[in-house]
Amino acid sequence: MNAVTLSDVAAHAGVSPATVSRVLSASRPVGREVEARVRRAAEELGYAGNGIARALRTRRTDTVGMVVPSILNPFFTALVDSMENALHAEGKHLFLCDSRHSAAVEAEHLRSLIERHVDGIVVSPVHDADSAPAVERSARSVPLVQLDRRVDVPGTDWIGLDDIEAMKLVLTHLAATGVRSAAFVTSELTNSSTSLRLEGFRRWTAALGIRVVADGVVLGDFAVDSGDAAGRRLLDSDDRPDAVVCADDLIAIGVLRAARDRGVAVPGELQVTGIDDIVFASYVTPALTTLAQPTDRMAAEALRLLSRRADAPRGEGGGARVSFAPRLVVRQSTAEVPGAGPA
Repeated sequence: MNAVTLSDVAAHAGVSPATVSRVLSASRPVGREVEARVRRAAEELGYAGNGIARALRTRRTDTVGMVVPSILNPFFTALVDSMENALHAEGKHLFLCDSRHSAAVEAEHLRSLIERHVDGIVVSPVHDADSAPAVERSARSVPLVQLDRRVDVPGTDWIGLDDIEAMKLVLTHLAATGVRSAAFVTSELTNSSTSLRLEGFRRWTAALGIRVVADGVVLGDFAVDSGDAAGRRLLDSDDRPDAVVCADDLIAIGVLRAARDRGVAVPGELQVTGIDDIVFASYVTPALTTLAQPTDRMAAEALRLLSRRADAPRGEGGGARVSFAPRLVVRQSTAEVPGAGPA
């Protein structure tokens, strides 16, 4: 079956091909009745247009590529949803790629997106060192913004959470509830978010006089099972902490499961916190105290920086660092602050 052409639409609407082109590209105004007739004809015939020709003419495809470490992680799902909504509002489209925690797969996706002539790329690099070469190569070819995580590539923009402030909010809250000892459960220290959250944990436990228990920093994965294993290890220790601070909500949900299985009351005997405020955080028992990230604002800022880079002369601009403050969401996995009412 032959594709419907612009000439077919023109014949169906009883106008010239040039008029159809003006209507569908909005390049020049035509009468309302003519515009309505052309659009009705295009819809009736199922005319899809020629995206390749339009891209050659305008030098843009109205597409943005996005590469995330794992679409199975609810936080990245939320980021993708925010990016999709922001792009849709501008009449643009998203090409989504899952790097599956692999720098090699990430590099393949970045190369593929450039070959498809996307207007820009948003990437959350999987590894501090291994991701850097591909991110650097990509940034030389197309406007690129790093989101959430970042690698050290000069001239690239980054948007993400203020991880040090995140730890300050969590630990200040825990200190106010009477916590005097704590542990930190996170993933392997292979990306910027993990490293900065550990730095913040150490800084603010010291500043607030909260003791880090023996073997109180446990490394694993951003996963429920990893949090469960870490929770069991900490709860079986002779130096059990008053609180377990987790680098994301999936880990925290695993720690809650370990506490339940060990018969440890939360928050009576153990307090637990997460980061991200994923959709499940309010549904687990007890509901999880966590930090919410402003994903809609982060996505909007990513598009703004991509547009700025696209409009700037080649080699100019870039290097912006935009940190968003998290919002503490207090639920039942932490104790009440004396005098502050129910958590």
